[in-house]
Amino acid sequence: MADADVARFERIKVPSAYQMVAEAIEREIMAGRLRPGDEIGTEAELVRQFGVNRSTVREGIRLLEQGGLVQREAGRKLFVCLPQYRNLSTRMSRALVLHQVTFREVYDTAIVLEVASVEAAVDHAGEADIAALEDTQARLELAVGDPIRLAQIDTEFHALLARASGNRVLELAREPAALLFFPTSELIVRRVPQGASRMVAAHRHIIDALKARDKEQAIAWIRRHVADWKKGFERAGRDIDEPVERVVERLSPGGLFS
Repeated sequence: MADADVARFERIKVPSAYQMVAEAIEREIMAGRLRPGDEIGTEAELVRQFGVNRSTVREGIRLLEQGGLVQREAGRKLFVCLPQYRNLSTRMSRALVLHQVTFREVYDTAIVLEVASVEAAVDHAGEADIAALEDTQARLELAVGDPIRLAQIDTEFHALLARASGNRVLELAREPAALLFFPTSELIVRRVPQGASRMVAAHRHIIDALKARDKEQAIAWIRRHVADWKKGFERAGRDIDEPVERVVERLSPGGLFS
């Protein structure tokens, strides 16, 4: 009976000292007591404050640097910084791959987030946003024969749409799945003859709807554009229920997360 009681509980895991150092500094940042641009000090100063050895402080700082919360500048001083959303998104994308999410899951999520982006963009896109989207359109039309370039511009187009929404939470939320989803456009335009022309046409209609502040048309075209991805993906011989890892591994040289 005693053995059964013991088996109900997991062993307590005590955080490593370097993790405790990182967590202590992160708490100060998240509480607003340390703000972007504030100086944290040097490793030697942190060693004295925490009462630990230098290697412990160095490992703790390494965790914070990987998370984009701390950076080193001139000399040995450490400063608080804002994490770059691309770094955060890449880490989340890796997590999605490790969890073996499928393209169907990514597609279902993309429909929701891309529609939300374009809906908000109709209300908030400014002249600079429209100009940036027009620039991608001009480059897209010139890149019709280059699948890699088309996929890159398509990814950029959707990132600009999210930025035009004026909602940074939405912009951050869509990025991890987008890093897995949109690069597969390269595969589609290589294997589906009408893939490139349909992409160019959809982008054109979406931009025109934004300029006209026509929310109904903007939503209709973003839905059609994302649905085209699904059709093209399947016509390219891929199974939408396969884990993203199997396709991501075969994408452009250097890897998705390089």
